[in-house]
Amino acid sequence: MRAVTTGSDHRIDGEVLDVVGVGFGPANLALAIAIEEHNESCDPGLQVRAAFVERQPQFGWHPGMLLEGATMQIAFPKDLVTFRNPTSRYSFFAYLHARQRLVDFVNHQTFFPTRREFHDYLGWAASTVDADVRYGTTVTDVRRVGDGAEEFEVRTATGELLRTRAVVLGLGLRPVLPEWATPSSRCFHNHQFLHRVAELPAPKHQRFVVLGAGQSAAEVVQYLHTNFPAAEVHNVFSRYGYSPADDSPYANRIFDPSAVDELYGAPQAERDRLLALHRGTNYSVVDIELINELYAAEYRERVDGRRRLFMRRSSTIESMTEDEGGVEVRVRSNLDGLTDSLRCDAVVFATGFEAASLGEVLEAGLCPTAAAPLRISRDYRLDTEAYGPVGVYLQGGTERTHGLTSSLLSNVAVRSGEILTSVLAGREATRTRQLAGRAL
Repeated sequence: MRAVTTGSDHRIDGEVLDVVGVGFGPANLALAIAIEEHNESCDPGLQVRAAFVERQPQFGWHPGMLLEGATMQIAFPKDLVTFRNPTSRYSFFAYLHARQRLVDFVNHQTFFPTRREFHDYLGWAASTVDADVRYGTTVTDVRRVGDGAEEFEVRTATGELLRTRAVVLGLGLRPVLPEWATPSSRCFHNHQFLHRVAELPAPKHQRFVVLGAGQSAAEVVQYLHTNFPAAEVHNVFSRYGYSPADDSPYANRIFDPSAVDELYGAPQAERDRLLALHRGTNYSVVDIELINELYAAEYRERVDGRRRLFMRRSSTIESMTEDEGGVEVRVRSNLDGLTDSLRCDAVVFATGFEAASLGEVLEAGLCPTAAAPLRISRDYRLDTEAYGPVGVYLQGGTERTHGLTSSLLSNVAVRSGEILTSVLAGREATRTRQLAGRAL
């Protein structure tokens, strides 16, 4: 029976869970599905008891970035389950069948659904899986239970205390803003784009500035150019022009599940070299189709003699001043040193994301420091020697050890299966030791 909650009404005093997942985005959603499928196939005594804590009031995956027509950058078989269990009832194909769109999608002849449709798939899976999810709850602290104990206490902002043998951190990503930027209703990161744009007053200056040169920046530029037909859109970036994403078959092998084994086992210098070489598969790049569409739009404006789309290449924002009427942005060209002053209605920062800090939830003794840097085992456990056979697992923030799939959807199915396998092995090792201790 599904147990989706928004509070602590399912708490059982003294219960020790096998897993507590912090965050319930796609990564821990994939883990919840793997746990459900395990529990359905094993003896009752071997079932995994799990709970998930999510700060959002309901499931959502970057809802502010669900721009009309924006497509996924990964193929739909890289969903929550298929690479781990192709027969799962939680596959994207199963979702299409449930939504009565399977034949229509096949006729569409694409591997790349829109972001809105994939978001609906994730929401469908989240509402279907048999999982105890505490929505609208924030984890404030994760700490060990006593010296040498193989259990953790997870405390929430509501005072609820969950005891568990393993913690799986799916903290997600945090938006990155320039150090000089002050967020406001007119100056915001693109992950809030749709919400913020809907709240903007009617454009007074008919001008927008977008900072960034990646896929999100280009999508925001296209959206503003299309939906505000009287406004100028200035895209400011340090590159000379957009760089196309490398989605060729051989380059895409960097996202294969087997690549995790190869990269993890490689010398750090070689791993760093390969990750740097293949950043063009994911970072600061744009789909070639979108590049061509924007170039065609800019060229048409040059022919017509009315410019609205401006690519401010090799440029930086030198200063930004906001008042009640708008934002004054000074853009400096690094090519000739000249500076333009643009009076704008809004500035959008498409400046990327970074992994959330483990210090947000982990107590000092668990959190890596400069003196005790991050150490991650192949099964995504944090500092396994210190924590014993079970411990803290990371669903993200492992790019330097496990490769480019760390923060992407590409490997969530396989990674969640590997984490579950590790949790089960740790639980069995604990039981074996306990039985051996009783025999003595």
